Amino acid sequence: MTKQPAHIVVAGGGYVGLYTAHRLQRRLGRDLRRGDVRITVISPEPHMTYQPFLPEAAAGSVSPRHVVVPLRRVLAKCRFLPGRITSVDPRTRTLSVRTAAGEEAGAEQLRVAYDELVLAPGSIARTLPVPGLAEHGIGFRTVEEAIGLRNHVLEQLDIASSTRDSAVRSAALTFVFVGGGFAGVEALAELEDMARYACRYYHNIRPEEQKWILVEATDRILPEVGEHMGRYALRELRGRNVDIRLGTRLESCADRTAVLSDGSRHPTRTLVWTAGVRPHPVLADCGVPLDERGRVRCAPDLRVEGVPHVWCAGDAAAVPDLTARPADPAALCAPNAQHAVRQARRLADNLVATLRGRPAGDYRHRDAGSVASLGLHKGVARVYGRRLKGYPAWLMHRAYHLGRVPTFNRKARVLAEWTLAGLFRREIVSLGSLEHPRAEFELAAGTRRDPEDG
Repeated sequence: MTKQPAHIVVAGGGYVGLYTAHRLQRRLGRDLRRGDVRITVISPEPHMTYQPFLPEAAAGSVSPRHVVVPLRRVLAKCRFLPGRITSVDPRTRTLSVRTAAGEEAGAEQLRVAYDELVLAPGSIARTLPVPGLAEHGIGFRTVEEAIGLRNHVLEQLDIASSTRDSAVRSAALTFVFVGGGFAGVEALAELEDMARYACRYYHNIRPEEQKWILVEATDRILPEVGEHMGRYALRELRGRNVDIRLGTRLESCADRTAVLSDGSRHPTRTLVWTAGVRPHPVLADCGVPLDERGRVRCAPDLRVEGVPHVWCAGDAAAVPDLTARPADPAALCAPNAQHAVRQARRLADNLVATLRGRPAGDYRHRDAGSVASLGLHKGVARVYGRRLKGYPAWLMHRAYHLGRVPTFNRKARVLAEWTLAGLFRREIVSLGSLEHPRAEFELAAGTRRDPEDG
């Protein structure tokens, strides 16, 4: 260690940012107390979202506040800087940050110097130039989107139950999801399960009146759980009258009508877009080499190729897969949560080794498999070569993610909620007014017209 404290900057508060900083503060506890090392975490949000729980949050099985992990509490030994990085200059070892205050007042950006930088901006939704998508599409990557979608689905049931217009009713009861990966399948399955249950409280809506459509451009869903379990998930969902369109693309959703490449048209008030992710665009301004997909080129030890003192992992990183079989020098690790968490731990250990003058180790992994929920008490799983389906797979899904969610605090709260949910009936309350909390006050103050007044 040098006399000047080594400054480690972690740019991002997602999987890689949280797990890397958390392991660093544990491994460097003595150095942090002596002032030999400083750790700064920069993130636009003060929490990390545990995305595998978003479908259950949307269905009401988990409270929204338990899906997020507060960075300030978990990273108590680190300095937290709310803001988003806008560029990095590896030559001067500085990065520009637009802080929360800067966005509010239009102030100049803050310059932060670093000795070691962990680039972990993560990814954003991969969208396509589909007409109407920007106006009518709903994403599913944040807790706000998950709860907004829950409220929206329940509101569509309210609309359908209170109208005599058959066209409005049909559109309200048609739900279109684009993307057959984890996010799309789990979100559709959980919400379809919830909406079907909710129908018992709507005297004039039958569950079979609802139309749930899953659009997938390839010839299979859930490729992560393997071909055999993917086919089982397909049969399970189709057995619940979910209309799954394989080899099909969304061509337009203008005028609230989903137009598919097979020629079908579906008037709908709900279109959920979960068709993949792409690396965060800020990487283009970070002075690091990118591959053809916009990911940062990394060495096996998670250093950025050709850029000293910069590290990267997770969705934003193109990390060689040293365990690929057969061996392939061009093979890269998939951009998923399992790799992000494991890479974060290796990255933190390599940073500690570098600070102490020891060699860094390469990232290698053993595939643990994949689990997916298909609604309450239903699921598919492929864990260490074993296949599970139905109730056992659902239990494995919950056990796996309960073990992976950060902090004992969150594990205990989620487990308590699951236990209580098993003892009582589902909650089907819509709180759509949360999205416009000032609407009632604005109406009372005379700055907003009541829709009933025309």
